[in-house]
Amino acid sequence: MDHDIKIGRLRQKDAKGFTLVELMIVVSIVGILATLAVPSYQSSVMKARETVLRQDLFTLRELLDHHRADKGKYPPSLDGLVVAGYLRTLPKDPFTNTSSSWQEISEPTEGGIFDVYSGSDLIGANGVPYNKW
Repeated sequence: MDHDIKIGRLRQKDAKGFTLVELMIVVSIVGILATLAVPSYQSSVMKARETVLRQDLFTLRELLDHHRADKGKYPPSLDGLVVAGYLRTLPKDPFTNTSSSWQEISEPTEGGIFDVYSGSDLIGANGVPYNKW
């Protein structure tokens, strides 16, 4: 009988696997780490979109100026940059996800588009709405 008890104890010691408490601890730790990572990820996505918007606005404004320097006038629309060969396609606004939402600002005396803003009504991390950048 002693022999059977010793064998039972050996089997318990040799048993592989995790207890329910160990699994609950691991799941809790993973949940806490995920909770900490999600806001950081969302912040990174917003910073990336803002960077893309800044670059797109810089490029569009620079090309509007190049068009005026080359042709003597601003293009009638942003599509005029594509027609004139300054762009292959209009970039998509990273916040509206469409290329048709850009706000085109006309030059009052000469006509044509001389400035452009985002069509988004969201507010940037710096507190300024994207459509005022």
